[in-house]
Amino acid sequence: MFTIYKTNGAILNTLNEPVQNSWINVVNPSPDEITQLQEMLNVPQDFITYPLDQNEMPRVEKENGAMLIVLRVPCFQGAGADVPYITIPLGIILTDRYIVTVCSVETNTIQSIIAGRVRGLSTGKRNRFILQILWTMANRFLSDLREINKVVDVLEDRLQHSLQNRELLELLKCQKSLTYFTTALKSNEVLLHYLQRSQLFQQYPDDQELLDDVITEVQQAIEMTSIASAILSQMMDAFAGIISNNLNVVMKVLASLTIVLSFPTMIASFYGMNVDLPLQDDPMAFVFTVALSAVVCTIALFLLWRKRWL
Repeated sequence: MFTIYKTNGAILNTLNEPVQNSWINVVNPSPDEITQLQEMLNVPQDFITYPLDQNEMPRVEKENGAMLIVLRVPCFQGAGADVPYITIPLGIILTDRYIVTVCSVETNTIQSIIAGRVRGLSTGKRNRFILQILWTMANRFLSDLREINKVVDVLEDRLQHSLQNRELLELLKCQKSLTYFTTALKSNEVLLHYLQRSQLFQQYPDDQELLDDVITEVQQAIEMTSIASAILSQMMDAFAGIISNNLNVVMKVLASLTIVLSFPTMIASFYGMNVDLPLQDDPMAFVFTVALSAVVCTIALFLLWRKRWL
């Protein structure tokens, strides 16, 4: 599926046919659509299929006057997924007539642009449009990192009283997401430095300044991801010990109660034997047995409390 857009002033309009300086957004195209796009853009078919490969890494390719930029963008799969946040390739194809974005799924990076959250958007200024996509990508990483940190904070509060591994498994999911983010951000940083050296955006000072800002944002995201990953790793180790200690406390209490409750059972068992026992013919024997059991249990509880075993 692909959709064609073109800005008219500050408004992003949807078109039925591509025109000069329009933006074509391609999402999970069918084989027929790939062929149609290849003929329309006059670019190698690989330019369209490369970004659909989930393992594709950021890079730049040029052929027949067209340029392909592949970067990785964050993608939220849902809180119940094995890895809530992953990264996927996003391809940007720049030709002499169009700018094309290709991705296997709808991403928040592109949706933010379509929703009008990018100021000064113009499909006619194609180099700046590429930089605005890169800027949106960097901001999405930072936004998703903040969401991951919020989830970690909630899990941290729950872990303090947890006896199960459910919270640790949730933290492991966050750790996997951070690992994906770290790898993608470092690869994107290498790509951005390459674009900076290529002088593609040297024509206008504002473009060069925006590229520098994008690199700064990506470096900030890398630093935040590294810090969050280190803290999360240490937290998981610490809370694994806390869970084990909480379980030990419960087992200690249960063992202490088992010891205390064994005394009434033992005393009652003595008076259930078919042998001569003190006060066995006394009408108050039952009361005496209960009272003796209560006294012994109280003494046992007091001793366990003094030893801090209970």
